[in-house]
Amino acid sequence: MKKREKMLSLFLACTVPASMLLSGCGASKSDSGKIEIEMVQYKQEAVDVFRQLEEEFNRTHDDIHLTIDSPNDATTIMKTRFIREDYPDLLGIGGDINYSYFIDSGILADVSDYQGLAGINPGYVDILEGLEFVPTPGIYGVPYVANAAGILYNREMFRQHGWQIPTTWEELMTLCDSIKSEGVLPFYFGFKDTWTCLAPWNSLAVDLAPADVCQQVNAGKTVFADEYREVAEKIQKLVEYGEDGPFAYGYNDACTAFANGESAMFAIGSYAVPQIKSVNPDMDIDSFVTPGSSDPNGNTLNSGVDLQFCVTSACMDSGKKEAAYEVLDFLLADENVQMYLDDQNAVPCKSGDFTLAPNLDGMKQYIEEGKMADYQDHYYPSEMAVDAQIQTFLIEKDLDAFLAKFDTDWQRYNRDIIQMVADYNKQNGVQ
Repeated sequence: MKKREKMLSLFLACTVPASMLLSGCGASKSDSGKIEIEMVQYKQEAVDVFRQLEEEFNRTHDDIHLTIDSPNDATTIMKTRFIREDYPDLLGIGGDINYSYFIDSGILADVSDYQGLAGINPGYVDILEGLEFVPTPGIYGVPYVANAAGILYNREMFRQHGWQIPTTWEELMTLCDSIKSEGVLPFYFGFKDTWTCLAPWNSLAVDLAPADVCQQVNAGKTVFADEYREVAEKIQKLVEYGEDGPFAYGYNDACTAFANGESAMFAIGSYAVPQIKSVNPDMDIDSFVTPGSSDPNGNTLNSGVDLQFCVTSACMDSGKKEAAYEVLDFLLADENVQMYLDDQNAVPCKSGDFTLAPNLDGMKQYIEEGKMADYQDHYYPSEMAVDAQIQTFLIEKDLDAFLAKFDTDWQRYNRDIIQMVADYNKQNGVQ
């Protein structure tokens, strides 16, 4: 089996229902005399802003017609179309393991010659490069916006009580004790929805584990039982400062409780702010980087590429490269980036004088300095259900069993990638 066919079957088998492989996905296009560029993007919550961008592009361009599709379950739709060899021209996807599969399957084109990359924060280009299973020459995505995860806090509450922002793990523990002593709940978690367990896990892991820990494990250089022990110990400690029975309350419950002043802090990403503001529009929210380290200089912003634009190889092969790049130029225009930031409370991947949401005040320095690392779960195969594993660990409190299962499951669900890494290292003399 060819490499591309093998990798396609790997990531499609677990995510695309067989019935979908028989259904048509592409929409027919009229002969308008214009170059037709189709984008499929996965940010369902950003449908309105993408509709505005599509309309403005088509209003201002006579020779190119842009169609932006924002289907439900877009990633599954994309994979279905790929197996049918029905490729859109552009993809709007996140920086996660699916992107890694798309690169390795030859679906994405190398856009190293796209001049707009010069204006992108190099830290986000590096984050995408780090997602590659094995080093692959070229650049395959144009980072657009990111999000940031750490600790949201009630700025007015902190001001009233005189609480200071912690810069070390010890200071965070002291702060939690102080908040608790004044009759206030330090954190709300909402761990009934298993994915919320990943927020504090990721923001601690970027401080306490190597940024490339997953690649190191794939190369046989270390094990998670060694690298994740402190992460697991500290998230377990953090939960002690949360609501009673955090596994009985979900994400919406946590957003509502935090919005209503029932906790001083919420360990979650910036993406939660719109939900919180829907409950309390006037709430003064800021955030700070989770201080997992005992050294202030050891802390890192947990930030990943929430949306990037990729050009498909099929688009390049069809001779529409210049039109695709013109669409990228339009999307990356400062006014359009700012419109997206305002609508989605996002972090720009493009360098420039952009206005960020006030809830990112405490993270600006890290963003400007590029002191950031990707979400660890962007490397996790979905079959491992790591979020559920973390939830189970926090309920059962069996640290050794959790770490042992993590390593065992990793070997099980990543065996093909681990073999790929071994073959690459052997062929290239990598030790």
